Amino acid sequence: MTDTRPVIWWIRRDLRLRDNPALQAALAGGRPVLPLYIYDEQDQALGAAPKFRLGLGLAHFADTLAGLGSRLILRRGRALDVLTDLIRHSGAAEVIWSRLYDPAAVARDTEIKNSLKAADISVKSTGGRLLFEPWTVNTKAGGMFKVYTPFWKAVRDREVAGLTDAPAKLPPPAEWPASDALADYAMSAAMGRGAEIVARHCRVGEDAALEQLDLFLDERVMTYQADRDFPARAATSELSENLAWGEISPHRMWHLGQRARAEGKQGGEHFLKEVVWREFAYHLMFHTPAILTRSWRPEWEGFGWHSAGDGHSAGDGTGAAEQLLRWQQGRTGYDFVDAAMRELYVTGKMHNRARMITASFLTKHLLLHWKLGMEWFADCLVDWDPAANAMGWQWVAGCGPDAAPFFRIFNPEGQRDKFDRSGHYVRRWLAEGQSDPPRTALDYFAAIPSGWGLSPSAPRAAPLVDLKAGRERALLAYQAYKTGG
Repeated sequence: MTDTRPVIWWIRRDLRLRDNPALQAALAGGRPVLPLYIYDEQDQALGAAPKFRLGLGLAHFADTLAGLGSRLILRRGRALDVLTDLIRHSGAAEVIWSRLYDPAAVARDTEIKNSLKAADISVKSTGGRLLFEPWTVNTKAGGMFKVYTPFWKAVRDREVAGLTDAPAKLPPPAEWPASDALADYAMSAAMGRGAEIVARHCRVGEDAALEQLDLFLDERVMTYQADRDFPARAATSELSENLAWGEISPHRMWHLGQRARAEGKQGGEHFLKEVVWREFAYHLMFHTPAILTRSWRPEWEGFGWHSAGDGHSAGDGTGAAEQLLRWQQGRTGYDFVDAAMRELYVTGKMHNRARMITASFLTKHLLLHWKLGMEWFADCLVDWDPAANAMGWQWVAGCGPDAAPFFRIFNPEGQRDKFDRSGHYVRRWLAEGQSDPPRTALDYFAAIPSGWGLSPSAPRAAPLVDLKAGRERALLAYQAYKTGG
């Protein structure tokens, strides 16, 4: 007899039909498939922008599933409780999901797997979020990699799982279980009046992501390595938000990138290196999960970064809390930093070169703690990713996997002269000082909390710190810390 008991496909950060091992596994037995999203305490704790973007992705994916004769079942609560209840009422015999790798998700999923197996429910977790499972990439000595270049050399020639097409249909159950309404979750609430503005800059859904990948490989990849550091140029893939929510697989980016390289497109290999840079972030988070909360280099745990509760700190005598706020508002007095922070608030994204400059300014010129910046990004990024965010901030701050830890101090004026000499990027995002600022710059004032009391007609902010003095202070603080002074 045919087994008609449904299989629950627990959807997390894999909002796609193609290249989805969990979906393929759910379809393999020919049984009805119940697509389920659980709004549990981990997703409820997401920052404003990630939660908002997840909501957009879920709404779009629900429509995609409806087009296949299926539905997205929404439930809120503790994941194990939700699954247990749905199994009891649907008669489901199996639960399948794609793995996540942050410690909170690993702990939750392990508990669920053990509990359901004890109740004789089949449970299967699959890959799909990464090219290589973190425990399969080891040094010759059998340990983890701590430097990117050897990691890249170890994986660049490894076989990567192939691509799969989207199914034409998902077999439905005889009876659909009840579902919450997505609107009841109010996933955009914390965005305030900025939700509509940020939404205009989001690229939502699998089809849009695939179109963007094709555009990048057809039109941009040839000049990718040369142009990727110039934030005013349309030079990058712009797929970070789709990767973050699983609307495109790294496997598709890898295989199509390999094809581009084989065709002689010059930026192909550099693009592949960036895909693997994300893998390296997950490798570090899996093997050293403390990277999310503490200095990756333990000896940096006691370094004297300022917290928001400090009084006077580096610069003009302004307290750390006020300095942090001015950095968040894009009012540091340095155009490249301020333009980048405005871009973040308006779009929920920030160019990678700008991320390094803003992070360096916060942690080195101002000596504010990297956690303050990491937490702000976690609240503001629609492409937020726990591994990439933590590694990026620690790499720039000097306590992460950088071969030249603290001596890499980006000068925002020099970076502007090198990567935005024409001023296009700054003018796009900074309204102050322009007689006719573009909509992108004005949108910032429509998106920010009205309580900030900022105006596009105000003069640009005065510098928070002298760059030379800030650099010297940072290096002195590092030397004092190293020598125990």
